[in-house]
Amino acid sequence: MTLIVGLGNPSPKYENTRHNMGFMLIDELKSHFKDDLRDLSSSKFQGEVYKAKEILLLKPQTFMNLSGVSVKAVKDFYKPARIIVAHDDMDLSFGAIKFKKGGSSGGHNGIKSIDELIGNDYERIRLGIGRGQNAVNFVLGEFSENEKAELGEILSYAKTATLALLNSDISEISAKFTRKGLAK
Repeated sequence: MTLIVGLGNPSPKYENTRHNMGFMLIDELKSHFKDDLRDLSSSKFQGEVYKAKEILLLKPQTFMNLSGVSVKAVKDFYKPARIIVAHDDMDLSFGAIKFKKGGSSGGHNGIKSIDELIGNDYERIRLGIGRGQNAVNFVLGEFSENEKAELGEILSYAKTATLALLNSDISEISAKFTRKGLAK
């Protein structure tokens, strides 16, 4: 079984913010798997959990800084052989997508929380959002009109890459699907 986690913040207030790129990718995957999707959400997981065949999709509802609590609860219960975490990344330009296994959190509080509770031996899909003057305001801010116009294509590409990753090695997918950000 593979657990795919998308990081974000719950509540409509944050729905369309840069910090919710992981949630947005999970929504794309939910749409892809809609015919086989079962909702397994439970308060014990502190997150929205969905299953399609041997794939678990998780949107932690703990807020970003405590994402690891939800990931650990699902990991301990279902014992997935593989964990993939999708998250926004300010170190990548908007539209860039990179893949890695392990490594540092790069200052991302959701990744820090997961690392503290389950370690860092999992795969990551880094979704570039670019960088603003004030990091907190930037990640919790909504996309610009130009970014919104590109968002659908970026998420579609990320979904295709994620589905390919399910049947491949991360180094193979990294070589094939890593992409630079969009020119502004």
